[in-house]
Amino acid sequence: MKTITRLFDLLEQYKDEYSTLENALNYRKNETWHSYSAADYVKYSNEISLGLLSLGVKPGMKIATIMLNCPEWNFFDMGILQVGAVQIPIYPTISDENVRYILNEAGVEYLVVSDSGIFNRVKDIVKEVPSLKEVYSLEPVSGVKNWQEILELGRNYPRPEELDKIKAEIKPDDLATIIYTSGTTGKPKGVMLSHHNFVTNYKALGEIPPLEMGERCVSFLPLCHVYERTAGYTYQSFGVAIYYIQNLDEVAICIKEVSPHCFAAVPRVLEKVYNRLVMHGRTLNLPLRVLFFWALRQGHKYELDHARGWFYDIKLWIANLLIFSKWRKLMGGNVKFIVCGSAALHPKLTRIYWAAKMPILEAYGLTETSPGITCYRFGKNGFKFGTVGGTLTGVQVKIAEDGEILVKSPGVMLGYYNRPERTAEVMDAEGWFHTGDIGMMEDEVFLKITDRKKEMFKTSSGRYIAPQVIEQKLKESPFVEQIMVIGENRPYAAALILPNYEYLKGWCHVKEIDFISREKAANNPKIIKRIQREIDHYNQDLGQTEKIKKFRLISDEWSIDSGELSPTLKLRRKFIIEKYSQLIEETYRAAEFDYRK
Repeated sequence: MKTITRLFDLLEQYKDEYSTLENALNYRKNETWHSYSAADYVKYSNEISLGLLSLGVKPGMKIATIMLNCPEWNFFDMGILQVGAVQIPIYPTISDENVRYILNEAGVEYLVVSDSGIFNRVKDIVKEVPSLKEVYSLEPVSGVKNWQEILELGRNYPRPEELDKIKAEIKPDDLATIIYTSGTTGKPKGVMLSHHNFVTNYKALGEIPPLEMGERCVSFLPLCHVYERTAGYTYQSFGVAIYYIQNLDEVAICIKEVSPHCFAAVPRVLEKVYNRLVMHGRTLNLPLRVLFFWALRQGHKYELDHARGWFYDIKLWIANLLIFSKWRKLMGGNVKFIVCGSAALHPKLTRIYWAAKMPILEAYGLTETSPGITCYRFGKNGFKFGTVGGTLTGVQVKIAEDGEILVKSPGVMLGYYNRPERTAEVMDAEGWFHTGDIGMMEDEVFLKITDRKKEMFKTSSGRYIAPQVIEQKLKESPFVEQIMVIGENRPYAAALILPNYEYLKGWCHVKEIDFISREKAANNPKIIKRIQREIDHYNQDLGQTEKIKKFRLISDEWSIDSGELSPTLKLRRKFIIEKYSQLIEETYRAAEFDYRK
């Protein structure tokens, strides 16, 4: 088989090895799954390439996509790359200001959108982009050219042999894409990634999972993010059938329908799955409820290689037989592994998924590193709970004197687009990329992330606080959906807490407390007192400076659309602080304010 050095070489692998795959790329419409075969994938990608040539697209030209997860995302990805153009994937959920900025800074000449919803958002913005020649849509949109027109141009292109000549001139180190980081401060930065960056990264990741042609995965994290995109290339390299999910509310249903062998997730998704499991357990009758929570306790104690002895193994076998087997069934019954990245997952959850025979492979990386830096591996000494695993093949990691994680790898970006000064800030003279994350090596092999360098802050007493460590601890509580620790230049740490209102409703029912609305619940003294008990419990394990002295309950929903969460469900701290600035000021100003009263 031809050696893959550029991303579109994957299409040759589909032709040579996976030509019989009938469900290569799949999508759900009207509660029914529809499929594109491997042959369809190659055909449509080539037709888009030829269609772009017909439009006059040249190597280096910028083509942006604002698309939901779907097979067509891949057609355009490969179609754009094969003609040497540069894809600019844009999050459908980012602000209008950032869409305008990206389109103009990159000098985008063509834009492809999913549907009328996205087009209506950008139709006024595109008028302010002088470089833009045309907008195309996947779904029919009045007054907008449809992507089928590009396919038709490709089918009728008079010199299809030109495509092979252009592909032959594209080098592995050529620019493939510019991914603009969502960012929480300032303008987004365009991360320039080459074919070589991606290919070396997905090949290194491909050494880890035991996948086979025809096995299935679901894809619901945004493809415009480097994490899901690189995962997609990894799946494709194995001939895994990919099932795309556009609506996060349908993930549970789709997982049950597809029965995937693997998928990529972020901690919040896995936390929600676990919390729903716990909520279900609390509804069982007393004997089953006792058995259920006994099984969870066994899962939380899980260690590798039978380290807890034969008696624990027997108890775990019983837990799997009676409880965890039903959980696996809800997850489709075929899960071989789940990749988890983008943020820290509490070790308690990692252990219980492993105990339930749905192993989580925690991974770590950034957009600037394509993204993989470390990942769990199967086998003896393949990982350690509480870490993000060992380095991938070809990756070097070292810890700077201030604790910052530095990286050298073939996945490290070409630089920030049009920002040489910003590139110089993160690339030192010796070629080390400065991640901005704080960490340490355990057993000289496994990397442990402790916080973001920029997210650490000092209290007014000059003591440093790492908020993620505290947040991760407090999110162990079933009462806590989201939490953000605050306290920069303040006398002590406080927190904004978004309760798990579904769990809280059940608790209120048991305690015979009226749950009228989220707003009233957030100010109910009995609920506040109960949350305070949770805070007191977890404060026992925190240092004096880290203890949460005050908190406020939030009634709003935190989401990507409303701006509190990034597309990968991380807290957008600056936005949250600005949104709740008055509440934060009131919290620190009211010296008499104490929820213990």
